[in-house]
Amino acid sequence: MSNSLIIDTTHNGLASITMNRPEVGNALNAELISELIAALKQLSGEQTSGEQTSGEKIRLLQLRGSGKHFSAGADLNWMKSAIHLSEQENYDDARLLSELLDTLNHFPAPTMAVVQGAAFGGAIGLIAACDIAVGADNSRFSLSEVRIGLIPAVISAYVVQAIGTRQARRYFLSAEVFSGEKALELGLLHEQVPESELNTKAEELTQQLLGNAPEASRLAKSMLHNVHNKPIDDEFVEMACREIARIRISPEGQEGLASFLEKRKPSWGQP
Repeated sequence: MSNSLIIDTTHNGLASITMNRPEVGNALNAELISELIAALKQLSGEQTSGEQTSGEKIRLLQLRGSGKHFSAGADLNWMKSAIHLSEQENYDDARLLSELLDTLNHFPAPTMAVVQGAAFGGAIGLIAACDIAVGADNSRFSLSEVRIGLIPAVISAYVVQAIGTRQARRYFLSAEVFSGEKALELGLLHEQVPESELNTKAEELTQQLLGNAPEASRLAKSMLHNVHNKPIDDEFVEMACREIARIRISPEGQEGLASFLEKRKPSWGQP
């Protein structure tokens, strides 16, 4: 892994991936995208080599950007090179970004985007693919693609899920810059705080998440993916009932129920 990423893990299951190209506003290029994919797969426990990973221990992943900005979108030099690429080569580039978003979206543990400064273009896709997003009051956003003759194609489904079709119609087509306050209103951010309080808010949410049962958190996230846009029919009812029955008799479920009844902290809540 190059210096373009900073990866930290702690004993209590917190992991962070920080995009570390502050000199270009953490702009995305093929190399950074590939490194993000590799880091996510390693932390999720997916084997990318013969080495044993500790992905099963990760309980929360934070995605950050170093310096003034979360990510300014596509790297200018990367965009310049795209002018000379064939349609197939441009397709391959798009598939790379698609793999990153899918890997982040399906990361087994909860994910949190911590956003400051600019978050333009593909960066909004990264935020939308995270489970939780908290931003500073100096954060600025733009789905700027149509301004330069492109479209927000690969990120579109994630952004529409986050802010809804009606709002996406405006911001996909206007390419206007909008504030962190507006991002909060749209649902792209869950919290917006003064920049000086951003890390404090992220830590507060982190402690809330780490206080929850780790396997239940993973299963709850998996269920969200499984039930999205699904009808509430007999198949859904059967699946939901079997899932809750299974987790109630699991070691974690038994410990959670016992600790609640005994008015004590569960084992995963111990320091």
